[in-house]
Amino acid sequence: MKTKSKKKVGGDKSPRDIQEVEAVTPDQAARGKLKKKDYEKELARLHVELVKLQEWIVHKGLKVCVVFEGRDTAGKGGTIKALTERVSPRVFRVVALPAPSDREKTQMYMQRYVPHFPAAGEVVIWDRSWYNRAGVERVMGFCTEDKANRFLQGVPLFEKAMVENGILLIKYWLEVSPEEQTRRLKSRIDDGRKIWKLTPMDLKSYSRWYDYSRARDAMFAATDLGYAPWFVARSDDKKRARLNIISHLLGQIPYKEVPREKVVLPKRQRAGSYKEPDYPYKFVEEKF
Repeated sequence: MKTKSKKKVGGDKSPRDIQEVEAVTPDQAARGKLKKKDYEKELARLHVELVKLQEWIVHKGLKVCVVFEGRDTAGKGGTIKALTERVSPRVFRVVALPAPSDREKTQMYMQRYVPHFPAAGEVVIWDRSWYNRAGVERVMGFCTEDKANRFLQGVPLFEKAMVENGILLIKYWLEVSPEEQTRRLKSRIDDGRKIWKLTPMDLKSYSRWYDYSRARDAMFAATDLGYAPWFVARSDDKKRARLNIISHLLGQIPYKEVPREKVVLPKRQRAGSYKEPDYPYKFVEEKF
Protein backbone atom coordinates (compact mmCIF):
# COMPACT_ATOMS: atom_id res chain seq x y z
CA MET A 1 0.00 0.00 0.00
CA LYS A 2 1.18 3.51 -0.68
CA THR A 3 -0.04 7.02 0.04
CA LYS A 4 0.52 9.92 -2.30
CA SER A 5 -0.35 13.58 -2.64
CA LYS A 6 -3.14 14.47 -4.98
CA LYS A 7 -3.96 17.93 -6.37
CA LYS A 8 -7.29 17.24 -8.07
CA VAL A 9 -10.42 15.39 -7.01
CA GLY A 10 -13.50 14.92 -9.18
CA GLY A 11 -12.48 17.42 -11.84
CA ASP A 12 -12.32 20.67 -9.84
CA LYS A 13 -9.09 22.02 -8.41
CA SER A 14 -8.71 21.39 -4.70
CA PRO A 15 -7.07 24.25 -2.80
CA ARG A 16 -4.88 21.96 -0.70
CA ASP A 17 -3.03 18.70 -1.08
CA ILE A 18 -4.91 15.73 0.32
CA GLN A 19 -3.91 12.14 0.80
CA GLU A 20 -5.20 9.52 -1.60
CA VAL A 21 -5.55 5.94 -0.40
CA GLU A 22 -4.18 3.69 -3.11
CA ALA A 23 -3.40 0.03 -2.46
CA VAL A 24 -3.30 -0.90 -6.16
CA THR A 25 -1.34 0.59 -9.02
CA PRO A 26 -3.03 2.26 -12.03
CA ASP A 27 -1.91 -0.72 -14.13
CA GLN A 28 -3.76 -3.10 -11.81
CA ALA A 29 -6.87 -0.94 -11.88
CA ALA A 30 -6.79 -0.88 -15.69
CA ARG A 31 -7.19 -4.66 -15.79
CA GLY A 32 -10.81 -4.35 -14.78
CA LYS A 33 -12.83 -4.98 -11.69
CA LEU A 34 -11.49 -7.29 -9.03
CA LYS A 35 -12.70 -10.89 -9.33
CA LYS A 36 -15.09 -11.99 -6.61
CA LYS A 37 -12.86 -14.89 -5.58
CA ASP A 38 -9.80 -12.65 -5.22
CA TYR A 39 -11.84 -10.04 -3.37
CA GLU A 40 -13.26 -12.50 -0.86
CA LYS A 41 -9.84 -14.06 -0.23
CA GLU A 42 -8.22 -10.71 0.50
CA LEU A 43 -11.19 -9.50 2.54
CA ALA A 44 -11.01 -12.63 4.71
CA ARG A 45 -7.33 -11.93 5.37
CA LEU A 46 -8.08 -8.34 6.30
CA HIS A 47 -10.91 -9.46 8.59
CA VAL A 48 -8.43 -11.54 10.58
CA GLU A 49 -6.26 -8.44 11.00
CA LEU A 50 -9.29 -6.36 12.04
CA VAL A 51 -10.01 -8.86 14.81
CA LYS A 52 -6.41 -8.51 15.99
CA LEU A 53 -6.79 -4.73 15.86
CA GLN A 54 -10.03 -4.97 17.83
CA GLU A 55 -8.39 -6.97 20.60
CA TRP A 56 -5.47 -4.52 20.71
CA ILE A 57 -7.83 -1.53 20.98
CA VAL A 58 -9.65 -3.15 23.90
CA HIS A 59 -6.37 -4.26 25.50
CA LYS A 60 -4.84 -0.78 25.31
CA GLY A 61 -8.06 1.17 25.92
CA LEU A 62 -7.71 3.15 22.69
CA LYS A 63 -10.41 5.57 21.49
CA VAL A 64 -10.93 5.73 17.72
CA CYS A 65 -13.26 7.77 15.49
CA VAL A 66 -13.50 6.87 11.80
CA VAL A 67 -15.44 9.33 9.64
CA PHE A 68 -16.86 8.31 6.25
CA GLU A 69 -18.00 11.06 3.89
CA GLY A 70 -18.62 11.28 0.16
CA ARG A 71 -21.26 11.94 -2.45
CA ASP A 72 -24.42 9.86 -2.71
CA THR A 73 -23.70 6.32 -4.01
CA ALA A 74 -19.97 6.68 -3.27
CA GLY A 75 -20.05 3.37 -1.40
CA LYS A 76 -19.91 4.43 2.25
CA GLY A 77 -22.49 1.90 3.43
CA GLY A 78 -20.89 -1.07 1.69
CA THR A 79 -17.45 -0.12 2.96
CA ILE A 80 -18.71 0.18 6.53
CA LYS A 81 -20.46 -3.19 6.23
CA ALA A 82 -17.26 -4.84 4.94
CA LEU A 83 -15.30 -3.22 7.74
CA THR A 84 -17.62 -4.30 10.56
CA GLU A 85 -19.11 -7.63 9.53
CA ARG A 86 -16.54 -9.76 11.40
CA VAL A 87 -15.86 -7.62 14.46
CA SER A 88 -17.88 -7.02 17.62
CA PRO A 89 -20.58 -4.32 17.44
CA ARG A 90 -19.77 -3.60 21.08
CA VAL A 91 -16.29 -2.45 20.03
CA PHE A 92 -16.91 -1.22 16.47
CA ARG A 93 -20.00 0.93 16.87
CA VAL A 94 -21.64 2.48 13.79
CA VAL A 95 -23.35 5.85 14.22
CA ALA A 96 -25.71 7.12 11.52
CA LEU A 97 -27.74 9.94 13.02
CA PRO A 98 -31.13 10.88 11.54
CA ALA A 99 -32.14 14.43 10.74
CA PRO A 100 -32.01 16.60 13.89
CA SER A 101 -35.15 16.90 15.99
CA ASP A 102 -36.75 20.26 16.72
CA ARG A 103 -34.97 20.29 20.08
CA GLU A 104 -31.61 19.39 18.55
CA LYS A 105 -31.95 22.22 16.05
CA THR A 106 -31.80 24.67 18.98
CA GLN A 107 -28.59 23.15 20.41
CA MET A 108 -25.01 23.98 19.56
CA TYR A 109 -24.37 22.25 16.26
CA MET A 110 -21.74 19.82 17.59
CA GLN A 111 -23.74 19.01 20.72
CA ARG A 112 -25.63 16.00 19.40
CA TYR A 113 -22.48 14.33 18.11
CA VAL A 114 -20.43 14.43 21.32
CA PRO A 115 -22.49 11.85 23.29
CA HIS A 116 -21.60 9.25 20.65
CA PHE A 117 -17.83 9.69 20.99
CA PRO A 118 -15.86 6.57 21.96
CA ALA A 119 -14.84 5.58 25.45
CA ALA A 120 -11.72 3.52 26.09
CA GLY A 121 -11.65 0.34 24.01
CA GLU A 122 -14.14 1.56 21.40
CA VAL A 123 -14.19 2.44 17.71
CA VAL A 124 -16.98 4.73 16.52
CA ILE A 125 -17.62 4.66 12.79
CA TRP A 126 -19.52 7.66 11.48
CA ASP A 127 -21.76 6.99 8.48
CA ARG A 128 -21.78 10.70 7.74
CA SER A 129 -20.89 12.99 10.60
CA TRP A 130 -20.71 16.61 11.68
CA TYR A 131 -19.47 17.26 8.14
CA ASN A 132 -23.11 17.20 7.01
CA ARG A 133 -22.99 20.94 7.56
CA ALA A 134 -20.11 21.36 5.11
CA GLY A 135 -21.83 19.21 2.47
CA VAL A 136 -25.52 18.44 2.14
CA GLU A 137 -26.72 21.18 4.50
CA ARG A 138 -24.73 23.82 2.68
CA VAL A 139 -25.53 22.68 -0.84
CA MET A 140 -29.23 22.01 -0.24
CA GLY A 141 -29.82 25.20 1.72
CA PHE A 142 -30.50 23.60 5.12
CA CYS A 143 -28.13 26.11 6.69
CA THR A 144 -27.01 29.60 5.77
CA GLU A 145 -23.65 30.35 4.18
CA ASP A 146 -22.71 32.17 7.37
CA LYS A 147 -23.39 29.06 9.47
CA ALA A 148 -21.45 26.86 7.05
CA ASN A 149 -18.45 29.19 7.14
CA ARG A 150 -18.55 29.44 10.94
CA PHE A 151 -18.66 25.64 11.08
CA LEU A 152 -15.54 25.37 8.91
CA GLN A 153 -13.76 27.90 11.11
CA GLY A 154 -14.65 25.99 14.28
CA VAL A 155 -13.97 22.42 13.16
CA PRO A 156 -10.16 22.62 13.47
CA LEU A 157 -10.47 23.62 17.13
CA PHE A 158 -13.11 20.98 17.77
CA GLU A 159 -11.04 18.20 16.22
CA LYS A 160 -7.89 19.41 17.93
CA ALA A 161 -9.70 19.04 21.24
CA MET A 162 -10.73 15.50 20.25
CA VAL A 163 -7.16 14.52 19.42
CA GLU A 164 -5.71 16.18 22.52
CA ASN A 165 -8.17 14.16 24.61
CA GLY A 166 -6.80 10.91 23.24
CA ILE A 167 -9.16 10.23 20.32
CA LEU A 168 -7.52 8.93 17.15
CA LEU A 169 -9.49 10.63 14.37
CA ILE A 170 -9.36 9.14 10.87
CA LYS A 171 -11.35 10.76 8.06
CA TYR A 172 -12.17 9.19 4.68
CA TRP A 173 -13.72 10.79 1.62
CA LEU A 174 -14.99 8.32 -1.00
CA GLU A 175 -14.72 9.82 -4.45
CA VAL A 176 -17.03 8.50 -7.17
CA SER A 177 -17.04 9.71 -10.78
CA PRO A 178 -20.14 11.39 -12.25
CA GLU A 179 -20.56 8.53 -14.74
CA GLU A 180 -20.45 5.87 -12.05
CA GLN A 181 -22.82 7.83 -9.81
CA THR A 182 -25.32 7.99 -12.68
CA ARG A 183 -25.04 4.25 -13.27
CA ARG A 184 -25.58 3.45 -9.59
CA LEU A 185 -28.58 5.74 -9.23
CA LYS A 186 -30.20 4.26 -12.34
CA SER A 187 -29.63 0.76 -10.96
CA ARG A 188 -31.58 1.69 -7.83
CA ILE A 189 -34.61 2.67 -9.88
CA ASP A 190 -35.00 -0.80 -11.41
CA ASP A 191 -33.93 -2.96 -8.45
CA GLY A 192 -36.53 -3.76 -5.81
CA ARG A 193 -33.73 -4.45 -3.33
CA LYS A 194 -32.28 -0.97 -3.73
CA ILE A 195 -35.27 1.29 -4.38
CA TRP A 196 -35.44 2.23 -0.68
CA LYS A 197 -32.01 3.85 -1.08
CA LEU A 198 -33.32 6.31 -3.67
CA THR A 199 -34.74 9.38 -1.92
CA PRO A 200 -36.03 12.71 -3.23
CA MET A 201 -32.90 14.24 -1.68
CA ASP A 202 -30.71 11.97 -3.82
CA LEU A 203 -32.38 13.24 -6.97
CA LYS A 204 -31.98 16.89 -5.96
CA SER A 205 -28.36 16.31 -5.00
CA TYR A 206 -27.65 14.56 -8.31
CA SER A 207 -28.35 17.74 -10.25
CA ARG A 208 -25.86 19.75 -8.18
CA TRP A 209 -22.61 17.92 -8.87
CA TYR A 210 -20.40 21.01 -9.07
CA ASP A 211 -22.06 22.69 -6.09
CA TYR A 212 -20.97 19.62 -4.12
CA SER A 213 -17.51 19.85 -5.69
CA ARG A 214 -17.13 23.43 -4.48
CA ALA A 215 -18.42 22.52 -1.03
CA ARG A 216 -15.99 19.59 -0.86
CA ASP A 217 -13.06 21.77 -1.87
CA ALA A 218 -13.89 24.35 0.80
CA MET A 219 -14.18 21.56 3.37
CA PHE A 220 -10.75 20.16 2.48
CA ALA A 221 -9.18 23.62 2.55
CA ALA A 222 -10.42 24.25 6.09
CA THR A 223 -10.27 20.79 7.67
CA ASP A 224 -7.45 18.81 6.05
CA LEU A 225 -5.40 19.11 9.24
CA GLY A 226 -2.02 17.73 10.16
CA TYR A 227 -3.50 16.11 13.26
CA ALA A 228 -6.69 15.01 11.46
CA PRO A 229 -6.07 14.72 7.69
CA TRP A 230 -8.50 13.65 5.00
CA PHE A 231 -7.77 10.46 3.07
CA VAL A 232 -9.45 10.09 -0.32
CA ALA A 233 -10.34 6.70 -1.80
CA ARG A 234 -11.46 6.32 -5.41
CA SER A 235 -14.60 4.22 -5.26
CA ASP A 236 -15.73 3.55 -8.83
CA ASP A 237 -14.70 -0.05 -8.14
CA LYS A 238 -16.42 -0.79 -4.84
CA LYS A 239 -14.50 -3.96 -4.07
CA ARG A 240 -11.11 -2.33 -4.56
CA ALA A 241 -12.21 0.69 -2.52
CA ARG A 242 -13.25 -1.49 0.42
CA LEU A 243 -9.98 -3.40 0.44
CA ASN A 244 -7.96 -0.22 0.03
CA ILE A 245 -9.68 1.54 2.91
CA ILE A 246 -9.55 -1.40 5.32
CA SER A 247 -5.87 -1.96 4.51
CA HIS A 248 -5.16 1.74 4.99
CA LEU A 249 -7.07 1.86 8.28
CA LEU A 250 -5.05 -1.05 9.63
CA GLY A 251 -1.92 0.93 8.81
CA GLN A 252 -3.11 4.00 10.72
CA ILE A 253 -3.26 2.27 14.12
CA PRO A 254 -0.09 0.46 15.20
CA TYR A 255 -1.16 -2.81 16.80
CA LYS A 256 0.15 -6.16 17.92
CA GLU A 257 -1.54 -9.51 18.36
CA VAL A 258 -2.71 -9.81 21.94
CA PRO A 259 -1.58 -13.13 23.49
CA ARG A 260 -4.43 -15.44 24.39
CA GLU A 261 -4.71 -18.88 25.86
CA LYS A 262 -5.35 -21.77 23.51
CA VAL A 263 -9.07 -22.42 23.25
CA VAL A 264 -10.15 -25.95 24.24
CA LEU A 265 -13.79 -27.00 24.37
CA PRO A 266 -14.75 -28.39 27.80
CA LYS A 267 -16.53 -31.70 28.12
CA ARG A 268 -20.28 -31.43 27.76
CA GLN A 269 -22.33 -32.70 30.71
CA ARG A 270 -23.99 -36.06 30.39
CA ALA A 271 -27.71 -36.23 29.73
CA GLY A 272 -28.33 -38.07 32.97
CA SER A 273 -32.02 -38.12 33.69
CA TYR A 274 -32.89 -35.48 31.08
CA LYS A 275 -35.34 -36.57 28.38
CA GLU A 276 -36.48 -34.55 25.39
CA PRO A 277 -40.12 -33.50 25.94
CA ASP A 278 -42.90 -34.52 23.61
CA TYR A 279 -43.73 -30.89 22.84
CA PRO A 280 -45.60 -29.64 19.74
CA TYR A 281 -42.93 -27.24 18.50
CA LYS A 282 -44.01 -24.87 15.75
CA PHE A 283 -41.21 -25.50 13.29
CA VAL A 284 -40.53 -23.13 10.39
CA GLU A 285 -41.74 -24.65 7.15
CA GLU A 286 -38.78 -26.03 5.20
CA LYS A 287 -39.40 -24.70 1.70
CA PHE A 288 -35.76 -24.78 0.62
